Amino acid sequence: MNMNKDAFAGFHPVVNMMYFTVVVVFSMFFTHPACLGASLVCAVAYSVYLNGRKAVRFTLVFMLPMLMATAMLNPLFNHEGSTILAYLPDGNPLTLESMLYGVAAATMLVTVISWFSCLNAVMTTDKFVYLFGRIAPALSLMLAMALRFVPRFKVQLKVIADAQKCVGRNASDGNLLQKARHGIRMLSIMVTWALENAIETADSMKSRGYGLPGRTAFSIYRFDKRDRTALAFILACATYVAAGAVTGGLYFRYFPTINGVWGTPYAISIFISHLALGAVPVILNFREDLVWKSIALKA
Repeated sequence: MNMNKDAFAGFHPVVNMMYFTVVVVFSMFFTHPACLGASLVCAVAYSVYLNGRKAVRFTLVFMLPMLMATAMLNPLFNHEGSTILAYLPDGNPLTLESMLYGVAAATMLVTVISWFSCLNAVMTTDKFVYLFGRIAPALSLMLAMALRFVPRFKVQLKVIADAQKCVGRNASDGNLLQKARHGIRMLSIMVTWALENAIETADSMKSRGYGLPGRTAFSIYRFDKRDRTALAFILACATYVAAGAVTGGLYFRYFPTINGVWGTPYAISIFISHLALGAVPVILNFREDLVWKSIALKA
């Protein structure tokens, strides 16, 4: 999907960065099933909105099998828990708690990966340079180059593979030794291209005075009322959820028995705030789509 159609990506980089920082941290540290489920649904929904069929295919082909594999592997190594369901061939118990903890760990892993895929689509290199260019010029340049490297590497690899195929050096043809030789040749070309590209980029940035004291920079970003409203909402939800976690509103344990806070009004309010925080980009995009549809109908 075209990035210009993503309403949330049009917000100020500070808003984007604050949002992804909060949701990734919450996804990594909150193990309550309600929080994990809400984060997973919001992350996958936003990823599908950004990347369309590609995200759906990635979720079904890669993420779902990884979730199932991680969930099944944990009980083989973790035998804690008091609810014994069966005994494994080696004599160790298979417990309900270890199985549920494996599902929670797998959900956390898939959720974090999904959020990072969204971050990679929304936080472009110019946003990273804008945010960290003055604070840490070298770090911002490294982050920008790292984020750009993977997609450029894939495109260049396809170009080199097509060129090698034209001269009869296709990595998928021939016997095993020939395939290895052609693959090593392509890898050598890619490494040479990457090193030359890095040197050219460094020389270009140095010639433009990047990182020098007093250097000015052009920016197209302006922090307006819309950004202030979005940032205030994100911070309010994040603060309420974090306060709820500190005060025990998100308490949940898997060992030795499953126990946690569920149906209290305070816990429900925290769950709603957590869900609202995760759904911010999807809600903004849905509202934007409705506005455009109404304009199209009037026209």
